[in-house]
Amino acid sequence: MSLLSAVSDFLKPAPPPDPAVRQALGRVAELVDPLLRLAPGFERQLSGPLQHALGYCAGLVAALPGPVDINRQAFASDPLVHALFATADDIVQMLGRSQAVRDYLAEPCSWDSDHFYAMFAARRQQKKQLGMAQQGEVIRNDVPQLVLYFSGQTLIEPSCQLDATLHGLRCKALESLLHTFHAHVEALRHEREGLRADVSAERAHLTVLRGSSGGREYAVGTRHLAELDAQLRRTAESLLPEQLLAALADYLQAPEPALHLTPVSITVDRLGVVRDEADEYNAHTLNFPELTARDRRLHLAMLARISRDEAIEAVDMVRDQQHRFMLI
Repeated sequence: MSLLSAVSDFLKPAPPPDPAVRQALGRVAELVDPLLRLAPGFERQLSGPLQHALGYCAGLVAALPGPVDINRQAFASDPLVHALFATADDIVQMLGRSQAVRDYLAEPCSWDSDHFYAMFAARRQQKKQLGMAQQGEVIRNDVPQLVLYFSGQTLIEPSCQLDATLHGLRCKALESLLHTFHAHVEALRHEREGLRADVSAERAHLTVLRGSSGGREYAVGTRHLAELDAQLRRTAESLLPEQLLAALADYLQAPEPALHLTPVSITVDRLGVVRDEADEYNAHTLNFPELTARDRRLHLAMLARISRDEAIEAVDMVRDQQHRFMLI
């Protein structure tokens, strides 16, 4: 390659980002900070990291198990679904109370299929209790037991098309990453305001000390003020658009700590009591991933398939229950 062609290639403008990255750039400006768009090299610095983050989010969503049917029949036959709900009626209550399900059923497209898909999420809980257990040929009372149960069951991104649900989940995964970084930015701003108040208070304190005879205390206060000033400058500099842009690029290149799946394997019997090993009749080993997102709480996550008719029936039943409650 000649020197002229090399220089020509260097000066050639970078190709525009693909539509997915361009859309993601818009979400960055919207969810993190609109001023980032004004920073030099906004597209150039973030296009590559966003491409990486989008690929990571796609892989995360692709790793979700399912779709798993969630209904009364599954509660009776599927050990995982049985563990997710205390009773089969709790499935009905979840469907009937879900605003996402209600919104989906109100759309004309909900009639395109007898089933719809969504991400199911729930928080794993454990409690200790005293119960009955067979030890050898003897049944003992008051045996310490650990019981598995789940709370906060919810459905996310319902759609009659699985591909639409997956696309929505990929978008939500990226938004989760951006919300987490935005929280980091807000924490820095809060820290900056706190440091400004501390600097102001320390300066006022030194003004009082200057007129007194407290020489040693004045020297200590002066050093403390210098430390506060330096910390304030570092925090303020980290909030400059170009600094935030570089930090965001690094964050998107390594999104795993902020958003990831952790495999879980646990053996329980039909009553939810944790066992050491599975058996042919009563105890089953449950395998599922737990999602760590921006609230840092763990949620079981999987794809679910729901009957539209059962969802409609559940919504009507819960609405009727709420109406009766209001009348009473």
